[in-house]
Amino acid sequence: MTAALAGIRVLDVATLFAGPLAATLLGDFGAEVIKIEHPRGDPARGHGPQREGAGLWWKMLGRNKKSVTLYLGSADGQRIFRRLVADADVVIENFRPGTLERWGLGYPALREINPRLVLARVTGFGQIGPHAHRPGFGTLAEAMSGFAAMTGEPDGPPTLPPFGLADGIAALTTAFAVLTALRARERDGVGQQVDLAIIEPILALLGPQLIAYDQLGELPQRLGNRSSNNAPRNVYRTGDGGWVAVSTSTESIAARVLRLVGRPELVDEPWFATGTGRAAHADELDAAVSRWIAARTTDEVVREFDKAEAAVAPIYTAADIFDDPQYRALGTITALPDDELGQVRMQNVLFRMSGTPGGIRWTGPALGAHTAEVLGQYGVGAAELNRLRAAGVVR
Repeated sequence: MTAALAGIRVLDVATLFAGPLAATLLGDFGAEVIKIEHPRGDPARGHGPQREGAGLWWKMLGRNKKSVTLYLGSADGQRIFRRLVADADVVIENFRPGTLERWGLGYPALREINPRLVLARVTGFGQIGPHAHRPGFGTLAEAMSGFAAMTGEPDGPPTLPPFGLADGIAALTTAFAVLTALRARERDGVGQQVDLAIIEPILALLGPQLIAYDQLGELPQRLGNRSSNNAPRNVYRTGDGGWVAVSTSTESIAARVLRLVGRPELVDEPWFATGTGRAAHADELDAAVSRWIAARTTDEVVREFDKAEAAVAPIYTAADIFDDPQYRALGTITALPDDELGQVRMQNVLFRMSGTPGGIRWTGPALGAHTAEVLGQYGVGAAELNRLRAAGVVR
């Protein structure tokens, strides 16, 4: 079957991590993604865990991409980039605002070359405003969005996530924005510029914190693993040393949990009927649930919750994810051949489509693996390629 995004050509000139991940998601569903790297390589190649000198994060982030080295700060690099832009559908970049303009590659210039181009600009703070010039990473968005302020133990400091949460949310949003712009292009015949600030998508997902402050003057408090909206909601230690998470977002689920753990009388309390009422009695509810769970193994807890049609999940590590039958049934983890590492396993595409499924065609390639192939399509022959290599424009 033809992939959903087959025929869409994406130039990925972004680094670390929102922009490149957005390009990865598009590539997973068939877009041709040309990863344009500085001749010294994308920083993601050296980021995170390594095996035998190969960056494992890159193997995932660079999948389905063709690696082309090109120094855009040079006149030769800019000239060749303009050739690539001429028949591209999308450019994804995350340079500081003004950088593309300084190179003569701002949106007005690119639009003259290709009026149908969609330029997605992914930066920490967006293209305008007093902070636009600042270097921006997902950590700053996690801080400025209110996420860190509401995360952590009540008596502890604001807490940051141990992974690129804001970058990941921004990547998903960027992919959505690109597809939205392409749909508009299908209707109107012209492309457009997308300005995405990493500080914004995470803010949109943090629930009613802004409207609650606007209307009630309330600020969310750090509650650890508890919730201000319902209870019991926490992680609990099992009798064999494992951990499980329990969620009771509805009254009916909460009632099933309390009956299961031997406290049915609490279900009849007037405060039990609302999530906020239960949250106000979280100490009592947690005590009941934790005592019952602590007397049983993890497998017993999950089995009994399943029988009661109550919501529970074991706290997994990566090792547990590989062994889980539900993930196996979904095909969430896929095994792929890799030129450097042999077989590798990683997360599969994000969702399943019955008619035009996505897929991973190859893992993150070696630096410049496709430079000659791709640039050759734009008139860069062997002699010119040698000259560009000698000048440090390509590798």
